[in-house]
Amino acid sequence: MSEADTDLRIVLAEDHAVVREGLRLLLDLVPGWKVVGEAGDAVAVLASLRECAADLIVLDLGMPGVAGLSFIGELRAAYPGLRILVLTANVDTRTLRAALEAGADGYLAKHDEAGEVREAVRAVVAGETYVGRSLRAAVPGPAGGAATVPANAALSPIPLTEREWQILRGIADGDGHQQIGARLRISPLTVRKHRENLMRKLDLHSTAELTAFAVRIGLGGG
Repeated sequence: MSEADTDLRIVLAEDHAVVREGLRLLLDLVPGWKVVGEAGDAVAVLASLRECAADLIVLDLGMPGVAGLSFIGELRAAYPGLRILVLTANVDTRTLRAALEAGADGYLAKHDEAGEVREAVRAVVAGETYVGRSLRAAVPGPAGGAATVPANAALSPIPLTEREWQILRGIADGDGHQQIGARLRISPLTVRKHRENLMRKLDLHSTAELTAFAVRIGLGGG
C-alpha cells in the first residue's frame, strides 16, 4: 500500500509538546493523512478520541494517567477498530510483548528513525503487526529480518523449536491435544508437555493466554 492509498485520521498521544509537533509535521506530509487530535495525558486522549473519530493513535506509554498496559486494553475495548501504535522510550522485551498482547498493533522505540514511524503506520493500517527495527533483534524467528512480526515469530527473547511452533499453531486453531497429536503423529501427552514448555518460555499461565498470544502474532485461521 502506498502512502497516498488511504485517508487516515490520526491522534497523537504524547506528553511532550515538541515530540508531538515533530510527529505531526512528519505525518501530515503524507497525502491523505491528517493529525486530527493531540493529547498530553490519558484524560485528553479519551476526550480526543470521542471527538475525532480517529483511525489510528500513536501512543506514548509514559504519559500521565496511563496506568501501564491496561490503558491499551481500555482503548481496544472502547474502540475496536482503532489502530494502536505504541511509541515509547521503554525498550524492555517483556513490555513489548505485553503491549501487543494487550491489543497494540505496533511498537516503536523513540530512538528509532523518524521515517520508520510512517512505515509502521502503513503496516498497522494494513492489518499487520509492526515491531521497530531496533527491537527486532529481541524477536527471533525463522523470518529474521522482516519489518513486521512474521507469522511464526515469538515475541520473546527465547526462540522456539520447530515442534513448538507446530504446537502453538495448533493451539491457535483451537485444536485439542488429541487433534494436534494425530496431525503431528505424536502422543497427546507429548503435546501437553510441549504446551507446558511454551507457557514457561513465553511466561504465560493458561491455555487461554497461550491461545490469545498465538492469535495475536498471526497464527491460526488456516
